[in-house]
Amino acid sequence: MYVKLLDNHDLEKLQGALNSLVKWSNTWQLTISIDKCCVLNIGSTQNYAYLHISNDVLPVVDQVRDLGVIVSHDLRPATHINATIAKAHQRANAIHRAFVSRDISLLVRAFLV
Repeated sequence: MYVKLLDNHDLEKLQGALNSLVKWSNTWQLTISIDKCCVLNIGSTQNYAYLHISNDVLPVVDQVRDLGVIVSHDLRPATHINATIAKAHQRANAIHRAFVSRDISLLVRAFLV
């Protein structure tokens, strides 16, 4: 859920929406993975309100992975880009260690597959 918080009324609406989500999940017998839920404050104003799902307080974080994209509190892409680059380096190093041949065309094909 995403909401723009301007005052306490907006915070109450967000908590009400979370309560409605819990009620809906109970009605349809679906569990909410609370370990994957958190609060991300975007922007310079940090709101450390205690939001909860089923009596579990949601942690406030500086960054979160959503659909494979790392979103930070300042919406800068550096964290996501650095993580993607690190993952590519790990894959390239694993391929480099796995092959005895140092033929560039073979290594490129192995990396692209």
